[in-house]
Amino acid sequence: MHSKPVFEAISNVIDALDVAIICEERREVLKPLIEYLNEKTNANEPSRLNFICTHNSRRSHLSQIWAQTLARYYNINNVFCYSGGTEATAMFPKVGETLVNQGFKINKLSEGSNPVYAIKFSENEPAIIAFSKAFSSDFNPTSEFVAIMTCSSADKGCPIVLGCEKRIAITYEDPKKSDGTPRQTETYLERSLQIATEMKYVFSELK
Repeated sequence: MHSKPVFEAISNVIDALDVAIICEERREVLKPLIEYLNEKTNANEPSRLNFICTHNSRRSHLSQIWAQTLARYYNINNVFCYSGGTEATAMFPKVGETLVNQGFKINKLSEGSNPVYAIKFSENEPAIIAFSKAFSSDFNPTSEFVAIMTCSSADKGCPIVLGCEKRIAITYEDPKKSDGTPRQTETYLERSLQIATEMKYVFSELK
């Protein structure tokens, strides 16, 4: 009996995502990433995606985790996803809570001001190791990767990403604006689903 590519609860979330809601303007934003992945896949070369935002605390983690999950869901091999910031802070706890509610399994590996988490999306795939780090951290690739800027401030404040083959801006509104409000849980879920939907579109478009 073969195991499913991702946990059933996550598969159910992915199956329910409707890529038809993605407007033409956003499809144009996502097109360079699809082209990059197609180019790498067709050349039988690894695709290394480094998702970058200012603090590596919210959007870049959600993007990294959903991209890695969708690559596995569509059985696209040699895709390796990373994340980083223009500075390191910590992965915001609501990000992990949101992902757990969507079917991910998370183990907290360390305490402190910048905890390390192991995030599982599949029975047989390695856990994603999540913690806040600079995009230039030794934990991330130093060459042959695409830099994906997930927030406009990082895109503007980071004119050069050394070592990247390509740079693509795929920006998202920061769910941080809802912190401490009654809409916090809803806002983080909305952002996670938006990112998941767009990553589903990206990986489903690969030829």
